[in-house]
Amino acid sequence: MALLAQDSAVPCALVALTVFRAPTWACLICFTSYKERTRICQIFAGIQGPELEKCQETFSSAFADLADIEINYDERSHLHDAFTQMTHSLQEIAAAQGSFNIAFPDAAEKMRKVIMKLKGAQACVPPCGFQDVARRFLCYGCYSKACNFPLDCPVQDLTVTRGQQAKFSCTVNFQLPKEEITYSWKFAGGGLRTQDQSYFRDIPRAQGYLARIRPVQPTHSGTFSCSILHDQRPVARLYFFLNGARGAARGGGAARGAGSAPDDVLAPAVTSAPPREEIELQVSFRKVLRWAPKETETLEPWRPSLGELLARPEALTPGNQCLLAALAAVASASATLMVWVFFRWYFKGN
Repeated sequence: MALLAQDSAVPCALVALTVFRAPTWACLICFTSYKERTRICQIFAGIQGPELEKCQETFSSAFADLADIEINYDERSHLHDAFTQMTHSLQEIAAAQGSFNIAFPDAAEKMRKVIMKLKGAQACVPPCGFQDVARRFLCYGCYSKACNFPLDCPVQDLTVTRGQQAKFSCTVNFQLPKEEITYSWKFAGGGLRTQDQSYFRDIPRAQGYLARIRPVQPTHSGTFSCSILHDQRPVARLYFFLNGARGAARGGGAARGAGSAPDDVLAPAVTSAPPREEIELQVSFRKVLRWAPKETETLEPWRPSLGELLARPEALTPGNQCLLAALAAVASASATLMVWVFFRWYFKGN
């Protein structure tokens, strides 16, 4: 049977989203193309006619319950494979003269069972951090969504008596990737309590998730910042304000940071514990303390291109898809009009 050829699946999918407005069969649109869905109905009901329209309506209504499905972002490939297998199965049923009234509901029920077995998205853990493990894919709009939290965590205050020891634990309450995690430490001295990165200077030898200052001196008063990086991309930034000139220790709770750890775990320092390396870390701190804070740099406003805007996770929302479809229609009509005017002028001149 000769099938109707389609030029492009993506524009057709956008047009379909625009026409139907509410994506009542959103998962089906996300993981199958308009060309595939049309081919299946053409095998069932023929190339054109009222039976073809009925087939398409039945197809959409069968998957109506899968409109608002949310899955773990990492499970997209598994769901895509399941939909690919489903389209092949429907084509085989159609070629065997089966009924689409039975085939479509059965296929939708099987897909529901597949989705129920997929790993669900983890809950977002406030108050901060880029939590990639909690990223989810939404069939409504066919886009991914991450937790809407800032990278900077709230400043944690720690007061330690002069001459005592201060400990910092750069840990968070959400799950981090298992590989390619690194830590970097910075310091803003002069008793400054801030989250402004322009006031901080790197502490070169501090590279682990635990840091220790011993003994604490008044010159150590200021804010220590720890950045958690995954593959050199920031995941979270923690801040510890240390007042080392007065007061008594608060029991170490504030020093442990997000996700507390017992003292025996906190004991090792980022510089490993040998005295020589510990002295080198103290030298690094003293160099930082002698550094004068630089002025805040002026940031130029971001002027993104169209490609950068479309690359954002939530760019292709239903409203934006309608706008893109409308712009494409206007551009196509304008091009057609210009070609028609040119040929009319050309043949009239000849």
